[in-house]
Amino acid sequence: MATGSGRQPAERTLDANLLGSNVSFNYSETWLAYSIFGLRLVMAWVFLQAGLEKLAEGGWGDPLAWSSAGYLNNAVADANPLSGLFAWFGELATIVDPMVIFGQILIGLALLFGLFFRFAALMGAVQMLFFWTAAWQDGLMAGFPVENGFFIDSSFVYMLLLFGLAAWGAGRILGIDATLEQSDIVQQNPWLRYLLG
Repeated sequence: MATGSGRQPAERTLDANLLGSNVSFNYSETWLAYSIFGLRLVMAWVFLQAGLEKLAEGGWGDPLAWSSAGYLNNAVADANPLSGLFAWFGELATIVDPMVIFGQILIGLALLFGLFFRFAALMGAVQMLFFWTAAWQDGLMAGFPVENGFFIDSSFVYMLLLFGLAAWGAGRILGIDATLEQSDIVQQNPWLRYLLG
């Protein structure tokens, strides 16, 4: 069926092998682009808001301001198999705090503008991995319980969303990465594409 412009509707078929099974389904390229762009903006907001809220509380220089030490030293359950790691991070709060605050702001801006998107998504996923493992209230034999269930919490969901957005190259959709990929520097150094997209 042709559209008013004489072009065919932007619909494709995805054929893939997933866990040993052949999978095939039709999808709309237009709606896929809108959904990827929308998810990118939502994730950008999540990181940007979190970082700016922490910075507005005074950052790491004000002893009454936000600090990771309180959470790392008091909120991580003793039964968490990684509690020792997080207690060590709590001792390094003067290093961890700016990494969290400015990391969240920079990740949010990179996601928002589609700039070095895959690298930013990876850094965001690593941060979500730490947040998720810090939320474990016990270990494997208990099913890795988190506050509202087992195994899955919002940090885990954000981690998977970032992985999916990076896999789709969401930084190319109305993002700076689409222009950067055409630059001479990237053309001469194809490995840079692993950071873009």
